[in-house]
Amino acid sequence: MDSDLYDEFGNYIGPDLESDEDDDQSLYGQPDQQDDLDLDDGMEEEAEQSEDPATSRAVVLHEDKRYYPSALEVYGEEVETIVQEEDAQPLDKPLIEPVKKVKFQIKEQELPDTTYNMEFLADLMDTPTLIRNVALIGHLHHGKTTFVDCLVRQTHPQFQDMDERNLRYTDTLFTEQERGVSIKATPITLVLPDVKSKSFLINVFDTPGHVNFSDEVTAAMRLCDGVVLFVDAAEGVSLNTERLLKHAIQEKLAITVCINKIDRLMLELKLPPQDAYFKLKHIVEEINGLLTLYGDSSVKQVSPILGNVCFASSLYGICFTLKSFARLYADTYDGVNPVEFARRLWGDMYFHNKSRKFTKKPPHSSAHRSFVEFILEPLYKLFAQVVGDVDTTLADTLAELNIRVTKEEMKCNIRPLLRLICNRFIGDFCGFVDMCVEHIQSPLDNAQTKIDHIYTGVKESGIYQDMMNCDQSAQLMVHTSKMYPTEDCTFFQVLGRVMSGTLHAGQEVRVLGENYSLMDEEDSRTLQVGRLWIYEARYKVELNRVPAGNWVLIEGIDQCIVKTSTITDVNMNEDVFIFRPLKFNTQSIIKIAVEPVNPSELPKMLDGLRKVNKSYPLLSTKVEESGEHVILGTGELYLDCVMHDLRKMYSEIDIKVADPVVAFCESVVETSSLKCFAETPNKKNKITMIAEPLEKGLGEDIENETVSIGWNKKKLGEFFQINYDWDLLAARSIWAFGPDNTGPNILVDDTLPFEVDKTLLGSVKDSIIQGFQWGTREGPLCEEPIRNVKFKILDAVIAQEPLHRGGGQIIPTARRVAYSAFLLATPRLCEPYLFVEVQAPADCVSSVYSVLARRRGHVTQDAPVPGSPLYTIKAFIPAIDSFGFETDLRTHTQGQAFCLSVFHHWQIVPGDPLDKSIVIRPLEPQPATHLAREFMIKTRRRKGLSEDVSINKFFDDPMLLELARQDVLLNYPI
Repeated sequence: MDSDLYDEFGNYIGPDLESDEDDDQSLYGQPDQQDDLDLDDGMEEEAEQSEDPATSRAVVLHEDKRYYPSALEVYGEEVETIVQEEDAQPLDKPLIEPVKKVKFQIKEQELPDTTYNMEFLADLMDTPTLIRNVALIGHLHHGKTTFVDCLVRQTHPQFQDMDERNLRYTDTLFTEQERGVSIKATPITLVLPDVKSKSFLINVFDTPGHVNFSDEVTAAMRLCDGVVLFVDAAEGVSLNTERLLKHAIQEKLAITVCINKIDRLMLELKLPPQDAYFKLKHIVEEINGLLTLYGDSSVKQVSPILGNVCFASSLYGICFTLKSFARLYADTYDGVNPVEFARRLWGDMYFHNKSRKFTKKPPHSSAHRSFVEFILEPLYKLFAQVVGDVDTTLADTLAELNIRVTKEEMKCNIRPLLRLICNRFIGDFCGFVDMCVEHIQSPLDNAQTKIDHIYTGVKESGIYQDMMNCDQSAQLMVHTSKMYPTEDCTFFQVLGRVMSGTLHAGQEVRVLGENYSLMDEEDSRTLQVGRLWIYEARYKVELNRVPAGNWVLIEGIDQCIVKTSTITDVNMNEDVFIFRPLKFNTQSIIKIAVEPVNPSELPKMLDGLRKVNKSYPLLSTKVEESGEHVILGTGELYLDCVMHDLRKMYSEIDIKVADPVVAFCESVVETSSLKCFAETPNKKNKITMIAEPLEKGLGEDIENETVSIGWNKKKLGEFFQINYDWDLLAARSIWAFGPDNTGPNILVDDTLPFEVDKTLLGSVKDSIIQGFQWGTREGPLCEEPIRNVKFKILDAVIAQEPLHRGGGQIIPTARRVAYSAFLLATPRLCEPYLFVEVQAPADCVSSVYSVLARRRGHVTQDAPVPGSPLYTIKAFIPAIDSFGFETDLRTHTQGQAFCLSVFHHWQIVPGDPLDKSIVIRPLEPQPATHLAREFMIKTRRRKGLSEDVSINKFFDDPMLLELARQDVLLNYPI
């Protein structure tokens, strides 16, 4: 070996740089491959890496020789060698950055020991009839998360000895643990046995109970086939209980009920068993009243006899249905038929000791109903003995019940001991599983109801049939509704439900966004699926495939998804439609403006806003014309959580926040005082319109999609004729709802065929609708959406030549004439009102009234909560006056009052926003009649608009002359 040609590592050193091409050939096989290297400075050049790390080479200049150290030979496999020019990177940035881990959630655990095998869980996923997809919903602090903890303890032995207050297994975020409130809907998949010890795969969604986070519940419901409604036995049906029940009916989900915290009836309220029964019966009747109110004949009533009501105390590990409790008796006494016995354990049924029969009449005056005698009294006695007579009679009672407790366990404190004994007395949660299995359909059985409700495609397609059959071998269709951030918060993992086909790890798929349609395919991407998991709250089970009917957590497809998405095979043999976007039961009406403290960090904040927008289903972010970045949320707690995530997780920068404000709307209260017209810039077209208020309730019907613009003319005409007494011709002449086809405004063609050329008008219909949509999205008062206004086209002169009636001419003109008609119809500002429910002791009610009165609030109802010392006060309060209301209330009631508020309706702000005689003085409270003017001016200032509405922006000169001639200018500024 010639030492001049080889270095100490045995690598070949070529001759001088000026050598001939043959030497290059010996190294590369291609003489001209390195001709483009710039070697003038004698400095290091950046490495040119090939895709295979084993063949990579770093190019370094060394003493005018070409030097090729082999990364593979020197450093070993899987080492990437990069040589860069000096100063290519800032000094404060490390050469190889460590993997960033943001401490925002409990660290993910390894696979724990479970009472079932993970292979068995994966096998169950192939049988849709053994799967149940269930959401646990209910009011705040009614025990949903603690109930899931009981299921986790049952299936995960290592958690059985943990203190019941410290687990909160599905609250994985530190903020959730610190606040004691669930913020995110979290799924967990468990294998649970029913009463007959048959195993089922139960996918459970633990959802937040706070009304601000009801959007999370909506996202969870979308992936489920049924819900379990949790009701606190002491508090009864509360604000969010009613709202979520109504929402579940609208989502066409099966409804079951869990009356939780029955221990409070004994330990807190100290109700006798008879009164406790009446309290429970009252709750069931109240729920059935709501089901009748919001549902139709297809919605099943709930009753313990039917088996769709269970009773629980998640704090003490108790859960039973009448059937599961009856089985306890059947296991103890021979000859008891648990099914027949269970049917007699509710309602006015009494047991005759002598005849050993059940009757509907009490055998004597002091006789107890069977539910009290056979269920409540044993529980009361057990609780009383553990709490009161631990040392004297408890041991004998336990021996009689065949409950074994060691001496060490008997030394426990009262609460853990009570939990232990109750758990061993009642057994596991098979009653809950039984209820879910019997009254919530499997993905296969519920497929038709689910698909009809959420799929926008046609029923005659093959895709529809595949989803109907929940076919695992068919074409792939996945619907996603939630996203969860990775540990470093750079990407999201997407949670979805496989509707048909089987999703494989590493598969190429087509991801369709919410804006995708067959006409506009822009919102679609072809991506590769990464890994797949079953999400278990604090750990994940990785799979290589997930068949139809199951939930799945997907890696690698989050880039193009904003809220929900539809995932399909890349090569589909027919047209694919998307699943409907989520429909929420509330609106984002609270606004905050944000900006980075350091202006140079704006890109980081924008990236954070994009991510936080993905994380919260109902959050919306937008940029005002003034350039400020606005976040809209449902309430103060919601926005507080959003800002925490934005600052600590997604952008990690200091962000300034403006004072919160609310979203407004614009409306009219009269018909336009004269016909308003506008000419196109080329003077070839002229459109005439008037505006008038919509009938009461019609706007809400459009928003709730009770009526749809997609209906045929006959069906649409009948709806308006029957429900709102419209003229049939006018009803069939509706052109559009706006904004966005579900907005509470209507555009009607009220022209007559002998006055207007309908063919020409039809040719510009789309342009006029676009102008109407644009106008209703941003009204003329302060660029807020218009609502409850009907715009009528009365006349139209349209140019014959297509060149003169293009969109550029018609769209802005249609918007301008809509604005002018709006401004002449007595415009008004609308503000959002919140519905407030306050729970407080009787002696605090007067303080609640006084706090509400100071904030323009008014009480609609106050009543005692049956069977408890509390009062419930229901009231309305303007959202703009609600900031700090809860703190104010707590202060004035010494912390005894607890309130929740949620958006309820829009109401007209008192006063005329265009009254120029009103002078707004800074830092002075305005009288009620000046509020509309104040809100309008301050909103315009904030948005960077001129202080007043100048109507010559919207009126042509001929129109202004007409106004002057008819003397209707009044206070309008020109």
